[in-house]
Amino acid sequence: MLVSVAVTADLQDLTRLFAGYLRFYEVPKAEAQIAVFLGERLTRGDSQLLIARDAQGLALGFVQLYPFQSSLALEPAWLLSDLYVHESARRMGVGEALMNAARAHAEASGACGLQLETAKTNLAGQRLYERLGYVRDEQFLTYWLALQN
Repeated sequence: MLVSVAVTADLQDLTRLFAGYLRFYEVPKAEAQIAVFLGERLTRGDSQLLIARDAQGLALGFVQLYPFQSSLALEPAWLLSDLYVHESARRMGVGEALMNAARAHAEASGACGLQLETAKTNLAGQRLYERLGYVRDEQFLTYWLALQN
C-alpha cells in the first residue's frame, strides 16, 4: 500500500471516497459539489490531503489535515479533519497507514501535535486513535454554531 500527497489527478478518486465519508456521517452531498470543494483544497493548498492506494493503484482511503496555531502551546499544529477508508478495505491497515502518514507530515512540518474529533458512535475509529497514542480530551467540550450563509 502506498500513501502519497494527493494531487489534482487524484480528484476523481478523492471525490468518490469523500462521498463515502459523508454517507458514513449521514450528510450526503452531490459528487459535483464534493469535487468543487476538494478541487479548491488542492488548488489553494489550504489543506493537506493524503491518499492511500493498493499495489494496483486502487484508491482505498484518504485523510485531510488543516493547519492551525495552537494558542495554548504557542506553536503550529494540524487538525486531522477527515479520515475515511472504503468499506472493502477496512481492517487491512489502511486507516493506520493514513494516520501514520498524517503524523509523519505533522512531525516534518514542526507541528506540536495533531487534533481530531470523531462521532461518539465511531467506536472502531476511537480504538484506532487510542492504539496510536491519541488521548481522549476530558477537559474541553466541543461546541458548534451554525451560521446562515
